[in-house]
Amino acid sequence: MKFSVFQVSRKGGREKNEDRMGYCYTRESGLFVLADGMGGHPEGEVAAQLALQTISALYQKEARPVIEDTTEFLSTALMAAHHQIIRYASEKGMLDTPRTTLVAAILQGTGATWVHCGDSRLYVVRDGELLTRTRDHSYLEQQSAGVIKLERINRNILFTCLGSPTKPVFDVAGPVTLQQGDKLLLCSDGLWGSLSDAEIVRQLASKGVSDAVPDLVENALRTGGEHSDNVTVLAMEWETPDAFESTRGVSTDSIMDGVFASTIQAGVLDTMVDDLDEATIERSIAEINEAIRRSAARKA
Repeated sequence: MKFSVFQVSRKGGREKNEDRMGYCYTRESGLFVLADGMGGHPEGEVAAQLALQTISALYQKEARPVIEDTTEFLSTALMAAHHQIIRYASEKGMLDTPRTTLVAAILQGTGATWVHCGDSRLYVVRDGELLTRTRDHSYLEQQSAGVIKLERINRNILFTCLGSPTKPVFDVAGPVTLQQGDKLLLCSDGLWGSLSDAEIVRQLASKGVSDAVPDLVENALRTGGEHSDNVTVLAMEWETPDAFESTRGVSTDSIMDGVFASTIQAGVLDTMVDDLDEATIERSIAEINEAIRRSAARKA
C-alpha cells in the first residue's frame, strides 16, 4: 500500500483538547481512527484515548497482515472500546461515565470500510466531488434523512456514543473500492460545525492533504472564533504504486510480515489496554453475531 497522510489537532477556545486521533498499518492494511471526547461528562479525553488504544490493540492482534473480515472487526472493536470505557468508570467508582464519539476506517487491498458512532465524520472525495460521508447520529441528521420528525431540535444533541450506559448505535459502510487520488478525511465536529461540506470538499480537492488539512483547521478556528471547539482532522490520499511521489507518503512495500507501525500512543492514561479483557472481547463478538443473526432472520 502507498498513501499520503496528514493529521493535526488544535485545542481552539476550549480549556483542554478532548479529541484523539491516530493511524496504524501493516504491510497490507491500514487503520485510521478519530475520537472526540464529549463535554458535559467527566474525562472525555480518557474515553477518546481508551477507544483509540483498544481498537489499535485489537488491530495489532488481528492484522496478520490483513483483517479477514473488516466489517466484523470494526463492529467488534467498537463494542470492545465501549466496554473498556464502562470498565474504566466502574473501576474508578465514577458516578457518571466518560463518553466519546468515534469514526474508524480500514484500508486494505483496494477497498475502504468504516464504522462511526456519534457525530465525528468521514468524508470520501473523488475527482473534486463528495462521493459520500457518514450520517451523524444526531436528531438533526435523522430528521433531515426523514427517519424522525421533531418540531424543535438542537443539532448538538446526540442519541448515541461510546461510554453511555445504553448500548451504542453505530453504522458500518463499505467496502468502497478506492481509485488513485481518492481522499478520505476523518474529523471531529469542530471542523464541520464551522465549515460547510462544500467548503471542506473544495479545499480537500484543490491540494494535497498535507496542505489542505492545515488550511481547513485554521479556517475552522477562525470561523469559530474565541469559543471554537477542538478541531481535529486525519486525512489520507490513496495513490497507486507508480504514482507515489509524495515526500509525506507512507509506503508499506518494505515492511516485513508481522511488523506493525502506529502513531497511537498511551497518552494521558496510567495503564495501557493492550492487555484486553478477553471476556469483554468475547461478549462483544457474541453481541455482534447475535445482531447479524437477527438481521438475517428479518430479511428472510
